Amino acid sequence: MSETILQVQQVSRNFGNFKALHNISVDFSAHQLTAIIGPNGAGKSTFFNTLSGALAPSSGNILFEGQDITGLKQHAYARRGIAKSFQITNVFQQLSVHENVRVATQMAVARFDIFTPRSRLQVAIDEADALLERVGLLALRNRTVGDLAHGQQRALEIAMALAAKPKLLLMDEPTAGMSPEETSDMMALIAALAKERTVILVEHKMKLVMGLCDRLIVLHHGELLAQGTPEAIRNNDEVRRVYLGQG
Repeated sequence: MSETILQVQQVSRNFGNFKALHNISVDFSAHQLTAIIGPNGAGKSTFFNTLSGALAPSSGNILFEGQDITGLKQHAYARRGIAKSFQITNVFQQLSVHENVRVATQMAVARFDIFTPRSRLQVAIDEADALLERVGLLALRNRTVGDLAHGQQRALEIAMALAAKPKLLLMDEPTAGMSPEETSDMMALIAALAKERTVILVEHKMKLVMGLCDRLIVLHHGELLAQGTPEAIRNNDEVRRVYLGQG
């Protein structure tokens, strides 16, 4: 039985009178790849933003490794070992591929070093190259980010997130806007990363995650509809009715 790394306890999120999330309780096991799925309007993005600290719950609690992190600032999440990759790529378009990752590694290895020239921080430089190799971008290290394909920019953002050596990686629709080839490459990368750390991703492509994930969480109208293995979700009559339009 895997230990629990993230606990969501009766979490709700309201926007005025609209209840985007209602009383969701779910545990995420360490060293598992879990996808949060559901039809449009199910509350996936709100749930992701709540898990990642971008939104505080209106009620309920979130625990990471047994510690209550509800309402903490996002930088506090990062220092505890939680990193995230957004649906909209968040990179420095005018810098090179290597410079983007080096900025992230410098924050990790030399945050309080104000005397050494950044160009001489060999540890950060080497770490950046290692991360670029990890995501398949080392050959493009000197390319300006704005010249990269969409899928390559998403891989770069993941490399930047990995600079903090997170225990938990949160990914919001990592294949959004990608070609079939880019999607295949991204899913292969995610599968490899999940062997090294806990990964939770939000994805609307149910068929895509069925063969990849250890566990699926299904939301519907802001509520937890079902959870379990891909096989259990595939055979769940309620999921088939509201998500697949069957029944």
